[in-house]
Amino acid sequence: MYVVKSLSALFATFLLMTSLGCASSQTKEGTGEYIDDSVITAKVKTAILGEPGLKVAEINVETFKGVVQLSGFVSSREDMDAAVKVARNVSGVTSVKNDMQLK
Repeated sequence: MYVVKSLSALFATFLLMTSLGCASSQTKEGTGEYIDDSVITAKVKTAILGEPGLKVAEINVETFKGVVQLSGFVSSREDMDAAVKVARNVSGVTSVKNDMQLK
């Protein structure tokens, strides 16, 4: 009986430790959030690629907890505004941070 209780406690401790290891904090994403952000980044890049006049190679896209950060150099203010608009329309994006600069 003692062995069963000890193994149960050990197993419960193991489960608790593994679930806490995958948890997120304000500065670190959890495993599920990282995968979600990777999908959002890919969707934003695809949307920018599909937008005429925008060059996906010039615009860097990073996502952290649903917040998309656009950086890089674009040719005009219209390109900058178009990239921000496209990123905002992607599902899963909570906000867009524009760090792009004009050439």
